[in-house]
Amino acid sequence: MDRRQVFELVRDQLADILEIEPSAVTESSSFAEDLDADSLALIELVEALEEELSERSVGFRIDDEDLEDLRTVRDAVDYVVAKLGAS
Repeated sequence: MDRRQVFELVRDQLADILEIEPSAVTESSSFAEDLDADSLALIELVEALEEELSERSVGFRIDDEDLEDLRTVRDAVDYVVAKLGAS
């Protein structure tokens, strides 16, 4: 899975969770400031990503302590790409 595919997955999941247009989500979007995503929305995003990516990368998990470091869509994409690359 390349970076573009990871971004599209994150974008589409976020748009679905937040009920916004996917085009409103960019890599530079901040979860809190730009997208009004609260901690519950981020937890939903993590669960959706884990479910989707565990099919491709067995045991894919986003650690709870890493979640607080994810402030922007780019942070999330970088994190997922790094995790997929390490598995």
